[in-house]
Amino acid sequence: MSDISLLMLGVLTAGQTSPPSNLPEQPVIQSDNGVQQLTEENLSPISPPAEITPPEFMQHESTSPAITPDVNHKYQNLLNKSHKNNSWQNSANQELPAETTPQLSPSVQLQISPESPAIPEFSDTSESDDQMSQVTSVSQLDDVQPTDWAFSALQSLVERYGCIAGKNENYLGNSAVNRYEFAYSLNVCLNHIQELINKNQANSVSQAELDQIQRLQTEFQTELQEVIQRIDVLENKNVELKSHQFSTTTRLFGQAIFSIQGTNTTNVDLFPRDGVPERQGKTSLTFTNSVQLTLATSFTGKDLLITGLSAGNLGSNASLVSHNMGRLSFESNTDNQVVINDLSYRFLLADNLGVVVGSAGVNAATTFRGINPLEGSGDGAISQFGQRNPILNIGNGTGGIGFDWEISDRISLQGVYSAEIPSFPGNSNAAGFFGGRYSAGAQLTLAPTDNLDIGIDYIYSHSPNDLLGTGIGDAQLISPFAPSTAFNTHAVGATVAWRVNDNLQLGGWGGFSTSKPVNLSGSVETTNWMVFAALPNLGRAGNLGGILVGQPPKISSSNLPDGFNFPNFSNGGTPGGRSDTSLHVELFYRAQLNDRLSLTPGLLVVFNPDHNAANDTLIVGALRAAFRF
Repeated sequence: MSDISLLMLGVLTAGQTSPPSNLPEQPVIQSDNGVQQLTEENLSPISPPAEITPPEFMQHESTSPAITPDVNHKYQNLLNKSHKNNSWQNSANQELPAETTPQLSPSVQLQISPESPAIPEFSDTSESDDQMSQVTSVSQLDDVQPTDWAFSALQSLVERYGCIAGKNENYLGNSAVNRYEFAYSLNVCLNHIQELINKNQANSVSQAELDQIQRLQTEFQTELQEVIQRIDVLENKNVELKSHQFSTTTRLFGQAIFSIQGTNTTNVDLFPRDGVPERQGKTSLTFTNSVQLTLATSFTGKDLLITGLSAGNLGSNASLVSHNMGRLSFESNTDNQVVINDLSYRFLLADNLGVVVGSAGVNAATTFRGINPLEGSGDGAISQFGQRNPILNIGNGTGGIGFDWEISDRISLQGVYSAEIPSFPGNSNAAGFFGGRYSAGAQLTLAPTDNLDIGIDYIYSHSPNDLLGTGIGDAQLISPFAPSTAFNTHAVGATVAWRVNDNLQLGGWGGFSTSKPVNLSGSVETTNWMVFAALPNLGRAGNLGGILVGQPPKISSSNLPDGFNFPNFSNGGTPGGRSDTSLHVELFYRAQLNDRLSLTPGLLVVFNPDHNAANDTLIVGALRAAFRF
């Protein structure tokens, strides 16, 4: 926050996770050349400054990146997020990195501003510069012979105080030096002696030596002034070169995840009219992988170009269990094909105002500062629902523009506009930057005390069909037997995190949305909530334990015309909300084996899946190994 002028990725620093994808699947838009799909990115990354935190990585096909794995004491601004922001994105929904400064962010930080060039060594070469041309040419200066009193005087000072070590050949021995070279050596020695005097380390300087030093300064006053003038000119030129130089610094961050996961066999009631299951949800144990690479490039030291690549083969288990409540945070269904999940540029308009623009990796989850300390696809909660408030995924945004305004040390405001398929030029009603599915929102981030963080969110979204886009829970707004229609949604929510002490953090979030159809009367309302406990350093420093309990998005009220309401779709589509409520319970423990490798076993249990008491309890187990490089 105080270092907003320096950019951080994090993308990686923390682990941002990918936001949940929607279920059912979003329709694919066809162009003349075939299917066009967009993927997006989570350090936050912005986070963090002249240092970039390794951005976390995002995933293909998910809506937004996650934020940081570690429990942080500060939010991650958008410059920090590049990624501590990155997460896997899933299908139409799909962030570093990056995040970790992340406020988020974890360990690795790197300076993105190029090192300042060293001040060039003193040289007597003539300069073409106007100022340099005013310095007397060395060839015009008389020589100082080894037999001169000044030569012997300086030699005795060097031998006594050890100044100008390594330069003795310039004035000792039998070689003569010109007065300018002699003055340079004298100046170095005088500065060294002055430094010793200032440190009270030269109390033994005799009056005779002081008289000798004064005589040398008087004798070579003109040449000493020329030395100082030449040094000033060189320093001014160095400052000018540094201010006009174009130097690009690029760093590569990566994350590789190997995982084993599986679910129990459950009976599923697809048509909740009679409470009798019609299908058996069955999955097999799988061993999968996902890889994320992020290139963080700075051109000025106060900007960041993020290019994120991802590939993986872990698909959602939603179709196999007939609902989306068992989805994992590190899903990446790309068939191991490399996709671009982030292509965004972050820069400063002022010391306290950062801007992000990009065709991929720009949405509410990657732009808003992260509050949840358990967010992170590689080192946070194992579930999609455990990453962030689901309302931040509404709209499935991929490309757009956002800002992060640090109003004060304790107050900041973030805003974003994001489109789901900004690159598609065909049908303005289905896609494009201002067509199809898009969203706009803002977050007010507050830190009223050093131990309390609050984020208050508002999201507006337009959907060309009946899909809300949260990716978890009730993401469909009308009956599957009714004709699809466009919806406009307003959503509000808040997330709170309280650092009780260094080893315990408590918090939670709540969200509410109301969606109105464009061509129908009535509205659909949804709610969700979550409470969590983060246990950093559990067992040993660097480890993290997490406990989460919550309700996935649920249609609490639907008063559309008969035949259109989703909760009672199998019984005529009459008005009404869900009669049952799902409960999500999650436990995980991240063991940090070393700086690069963590191992996370986790267990996810969903009671009354799909908000239907006739469905068997779903149990999902996973073992995740994450490598950072």
